[in-house]
Amino acid sequence: MEPLIGMGVLALMGAAATIAGASEDLESDVGSQSNPNSQVQLAPQMMYPHRIFNKAISGEPPSNALLAAVGGASASVLMSAYSMSVVFAIAVGALIAAGIHGTYATTAYLGRSASQKRFRQPIYLDMVRSHVPVMMGFAYITTFCILVVSYLMTSVLAHPFPLTLLAFIWGITVGAIGSSTGDVHYGAEREFQNVEFGSGLNAANSGNIVRKAECGLRNGIDNSWFCAKFGGPVTGLAFGMTVFLSGWITTIFDPSMGANIGWLAIIAGLAIILILILGNRRLEVFARNQYGPYKEDEEVTA
Repeated sequence: MEPLIGMGVLALMGAAATIAGASEDLESDVGSQSNPNSQVQLAPQMMYPHRIFNKAISGEPPSNALLAAVGGASASVLMSAYSMSVVFAIAVGALIAAGIHGTYATTAYLGRSASQKRFRQPIYLDMVRSHVPVMMGFAYITTFCILVVSYLMTSVLAHPFPLTLLAFIWGITVGAIGSSTGDVHYGAEREFQNVEFGSGLNAANSGNIVRKAECGLRNGIDNSWFCAKFGGPVTGLAFGMTVFLSGWITTIFDPSMGANIGWLAIIAGLAIILILILGNRRLEVFARNQYGPYKEDEEVTA
């Protein structure tokens, strides 16, 4: 393949992956999935009832892997058995996956809230009507973009894995990135806005999440509005870079051109990892120096 064509395909894949990462994180913010949801689940047990959508069907990696695999399998069947065009097959596959996600989200919310009846946690039916369609929309965007990335890899880049398997792998990846990147913004910056930045979570504050919004009681859509400013875009950037850089190495240094070129691809991959590690370290040190030590540390030092 011509390098220019390969780079163009990689650019399109990176753009689709960036959108998928952002929509995945915002979907988990609306439904309160993955790590921060432990505090949402704990809040009623600590006598803090709330209006935040308590979904958490599973961790984000297996949840998104299921969506992507269902969408990929549906699209593959439509293309092979019914000769449907690629665009329509991917669109219908993503729609089927979004419908399944909406079913799981509804039953998860109703079941979790019903199990907390003894702690006086209400079931808000208006939350189901307002939040589930939003989550299905984000799930559709995420699945659609992942299927686009997987299809380009199989059809243009001639990847040996089938569409469904690639979609499954990328679903796990985008869920893991959303869980480790975007959820920090939702859990630390949004759920516990009532504590000082950088102070950590004291055991006495467990479950004491912020339940009042800028107007009225806070819900999942309020959280996604907040996280769309930073957590969602950063997750999209992380996933987009993962897709683009992983393909850029073997496009520029194609291992099929010879063993020496293959070694250059390995060296380039290690160099990229080293640059990212050093960049993350410098950013962390800069942030710590910028915010300074805790107040109690300053008093002890004085």
